[in-house]
This record gives sequence, C-alpha cells and structure tokens, in this order.
Amino acid sequence: METTDMMMTSMLTDNDQQKDKEGDEVTGGKEDNGEESGRLLAEKGLKSADQQVSNGFTKSTLDSTEKNGNGASSAGLDSGGGSSAPAGGARTLVVQQTEVDHERETWGKKMDFLLSVIGYAVDLGNVWRFPYICYQNGGGAFLIPYLLMAIFGGVPLFYLELALGQYHRSGCISIWKYVCPIFKGIGYAICILCLYIAFYYNTIMAWALYYLFSSFQSTLPWTTCNNTWNTPSCQEYLHTDLNISWSNQSTSPAEEFYLRRVLQIHLASGLDEVGSVSWQLALCLLLIFTVIFFTIWKGVKTSGKVVWVTATFPYLVILALLIRGATLPGAWKGVVYYLRPDWEKLRSIPVWIDAAAQIFFSLGPGFGVLLAFASYNPFHNNCYRDALITSFVNCSTSFVSGFVIFTVLGYMAEMRNQEVHDVAKDSGPSLLFIIFAEALSTMPAAVFFSIIFFLMIIMLGLDSTFAGLEGLVTAVLDEYPHIFARRREWFVFGLLITVFLGAQTTITYGGAFVIKLFEEYATGPAVITVVLLEVIAVSWFYGTKRFCNDCRYMLGFYPGVFWRICWFAICPVFLMFIICSFLAFPPDIKLFYYQYPYWSTVVGYFIGVSSFACVPIYMVYYLVMKTKGTLKERLKKGITPEPNLRRPTSTLIPNSV
Repeated sequence: METTDMMMTSMLTDNDQQKDKEGDEVTGGKEDNGEESGRLLAEKGLKSADQQVSNGFTKSTLDSTEKNGNGASSAGLDSGGGSSAPAGGARTLVVQQTEVDHERETWGKKMDFLLSVIGYAVDLGNVWRFPYICYQNGGGAFLIPYLLMAIFGGVPLFYLELALGQYHRSGCISIWKYVCPIFKGIGYAICILCLYIAFYYNTIMAWALYYLFSSFQSTLPWTTCNNTWNTPSCQEYLHTDLNISWSNQSTSPAEEFYLRRVLQIHLASGLDEVGSVSWQLALCLLLIFTVIFFTIWKGVKTSGKVVWVTATFPYLVILALLIRGATLPGAWKGVVYYLRPDWEKLRSIPVWIDAAAQIFFSLGPGFGVLLAFASYNPFHNNCYRDALITSFVNCSTSFVSGFVIFTVLGYMAEMRNQEVHDVAKDSGPSLLFIIFAEALSTMPAAVFFSIIFFLMIIMLGLDSTFAGLEGLVTAVLDEYPHIFARRREWFVFGLLITVFLGAQTTITYGGAFVIKLFEEYATGPAVITVVLLEVIAVSWFYGTKRFCNDCRYMLGFYPGVFWRICWFAICPVFLMFIICSFLAFPPDIKLFYYQYPYWSTVVGYFIGVSSFACVPIYMVYYLVMKTKGTLKERLKKGITPEPNLRRPTSTLIPNSV
C-alpha cells in the first residue's frame, strides 16, 4: 500500500497596505507557481485513486478553476486575482490522506463468484460420501442431524468466512494483522493444508481421466474378463444376461479394471513398499495440472469464466443420470434403502459425528478459499445472501446425488439378485470407479454415459482444485506483494511443479494407500482445529460486536441474534464436538484387503500436527522476535488489530497553518 500526502497551501501575508503593484505581481507569481505544483500533484494522485482532493475539489473542478485563471484550492480562498485572507492571517491547510492502492482484481460478474463458490463446495464428496453416509446412518432419519448441524454450524461458519474476506480484502495470511496479529499462524497452517490436499486430490482426477480415455472404445474395457489383467475369479455381467449367479468369491470386470489396471495395486505390498510410479497415471496427472495452470495463472478473471462450464456441466449430467436411473429395473429398491428412516440410529453418537463432519467438509470453511474468493468481491456485495444461496445449493446437490447413486445401486442389486446393502458395501472412490462404472457398462449407450459421467467427475474435482490453489496463491501474493505481485504466472508455475512432485507417491502402484492416509489424518482433524482457532480469534479476541459492526458498515444491516450466538458459542462447541469425537474414536484405517500398520497411525498424526503447529510456533515467534516491551505489552499488541487501509475510505483532515 502506497500513501500520498497531498497538501495544497496558500500563505498570503499583508505586510504593507502601501505595497506597490510590482510587489503584488511578484507575490501573485509565487502563489501561482505553488498552486500549479499542488494541482499537478493532485492530478497525479487522482490517476491512482478516484477520490476527492483537498476540500472537495475533483480533477475536473481543478481544471475548470485553472481555466478561470486561478488554481487556488485552499479552504477559505475565493476565486479572483486578489487575496481574501485577513491581513497577516493564516489560511486553512486541508490535508487529505488518499490511499493509492494497487488495484485489486475483481470478479468479472457476480455469477462468476457464485459459480466459483458453488463449484468449490460441490465436489466429489457430495457424490460419493453423502449418499453412503446417509444410508449408513439411518437413511431419511439422518437428514435431521444433518440439517441441524448445517443450520447451527456449517452455514454460520460459511457466512463468517465470506464476510471476513470481503471486509478485509485479504488472503488467509495477511488478513490476521487486521483481526488478531498473534493468530497469523492460522494462515500458514491453511496453506500447508492446501498443499497436502493438492498432493492427493488431483490424483483422483487422474484416475477419472484414465477412465475417460478408456471410454472411447466400442466396448468398455471393464465389461469383459478376457483382458491381460483379469483373474479366474472375474465374472462378467451384461444388461441382457440377468441369470448369472454371483458368489462372495466373484469379482466383477469393473473391480479388476480399477484395482489391477488403473491402480495396479497388486504390484504393491502396502505403505512400506508402494512400488514404482505408474507412467500412465503420471501422464494423466500432468495433463490435469496443465489444465489447472492455464485456468488460474491469470487470476479470478479467467477462472471465473471457466467455472461457467465446469460448475454447470455436472448438474446436466446428474439430471441425465437421475432420469436414466429412475427407468432402470430395481431402481425403487435403492431409493427405499436410501430414504427409509431408522429412528433408532438417532440415539447413536457416531451418527451425529458423521453429520457434523459431512456438513463441515461439504461447505468447506477453513481452507482459505472462501476468504480469497470473497476478497475479490465489491466491498458492499451482499455476502449474507450469497452464503445462504450457495449453502442451499450445496446441500440440495448432496441430497439429489443420493438418488442418482442409489437408483443405480438398486439396479445392480436386481442384476446380482442381492440385497442393496450387499452391493453398497463400498464407499469413497470405489463407489464411483467400481460400482457405478460397472452399472454404466451394462446400460444401453454405455459408452456415452461413461464419457459424460467421468467428465462430470473430472469437472467436480477441477472446480475444487481451482479454488484450493487460488486460496493459496491469493494468500501468498497478498502477504508478499513486493516479491510476487508482478510474478503471479511464475509463482503459479512453481507451485504446480511443487505439487506435481509432491503427488508422485500417490501415483505409484500403492498410491491408493497413501491417499487414504492423507484423507484420514492430513486434512480431517487438522482443518477442524484450524477453524476452531479461527472462530475463537474472530469471536472472542477480535470481538463478535466489532465483527458485526464491520458487517453493518459493509452490508448495511447488523447480523441477527442467531448469527451472533452461533459465532460466539455454538460454532466453537460444534467444532470441539468433532475434534473430541475424533480423538475418542480414532479411525481404524483399512483399504481393500490391506490393514494399515500401527506405525502408519503415528505418521498420520505427525502429518496432521505439522500443519496447525504453525499456530503456536508463530505465537512464540511473534512474542519473542517480532514485538518489544514487557510480556503484557507484547500480548496486548498481539491481540490488537492493525488499521486496514484496503477498505474504501475518503478522509479529510482540516488543520490550521
């Protein structure tokens, strides 16, 4: 931030009323020179900031004044050749502190922002995680804890981050000096979390891209058992053959294609021996990162246009698959299993834990994305309405996706002559890449539906990746503008190279084991802990009242009692509930046939702690190295916000000379 002090003065003295005409002309000449310098300085400032100069003069006013032969702009001066000040008196000096900010990029359209936020919030988890969690935790009864957790936890956190980012117009690192400087470590923790997610999340898109390329064949490769990767246990299913017996030892062509062709997991023994890198997945991952680079390298102006395709296309595919699924035999079985309420489940604490975790990770606070996206909004944008709209769209998408998944599961159960719960035993990526892929292969027009389905998976993942990396890029560029402000493209390029290299372990033959470890430990409890500290810093240290006053200044209305109670009390309890449940019931990680060893749990906790450890480390650094004075003075400075000069202001400070 550069600040220019524009001072325009005119000091007129009247030492002798008998002064001759020549003396008056000399004095007038000096005055004109000073005023001309002031005018030029004012015009220079106006080129960088559209604000008033001195006592209300704009550039056009100055120009018109000049044409009249007088450039005087000091308060109390009248136009004309003579002096209007009292003899020997002083004129008023008007100083304007004008902010000359490097123009911050903004969204091209309001819909660019909304689609970007929706694309970020609606990701792969909405398609594979919510339907399975809902079915597993009581079907329709699960919607009660899910909605309660959304109303009292998820949506308030979503609203808080949008408002915070829009008001302070900063990324997740630099924003803390305006809120609570000693908590700046939260921003660094978020950046590390974003890196961890980027290491494994894009590999899932590489799998989908491999499926997409494999779909451009007359016969889908996961429909037959006569391929080089198949085993004697492989059992074919065709949509015209419904009388094939299925045993517990049988494996489908889709399962063997996923495990033995795409992942090649049979070539790895576990985390201790993941094998070499799969060159096919490496090329797919490289193509994914190429698309990401040319989308985010120029900022939200370009990514905001791309999401018009990547955020809307999945909804067209979901609608097409929903209509197609509803016409399949046995689809009604899946819908019944999906929605049939089991009220006894509501007495189980794990059900409420799953509801809280699902809504939290679905809406996605705590990853710096909402702060970054909102910081590119106009200052007076109604982010309250945006929070409600995007939250509703996100939750509705999860619910509708459940019908898409379970109509297909009902169809698969009908084909295998099994119960739905026997077919729906797989969750996570396996639900998409095995069960759904197999179902698609048995439908008429299988190639077409396979192509659009895996395109949808890729676009759902790309939206979230665009958002996550943009949050990281915004954070670093805002914190170190003197280094990266004019080198955004090179920074993005270097970042993607780093992420690509960090993702190499996830595209090995045992990469699926690494991804599962990252999913369970690197992001889960770590990001919840970071958000808990964020809420505490904003609501307790910065102050709920001060934050609400900021919202009123920005939005024109004061947040209601409900939001204030949620931010101050309910959200911290909501987050503590999830953290304590994780500590009380640590996950027993298992993937396919592989049971994770004990040492992997230690590694997982180390990865998780490595991110939010930035918070206490920065606090110690701030108190010991960054501030001076007694411990009390340092603590007071650490919790005192700095003035934010990024907000639009127009300050006139009158003084006397």
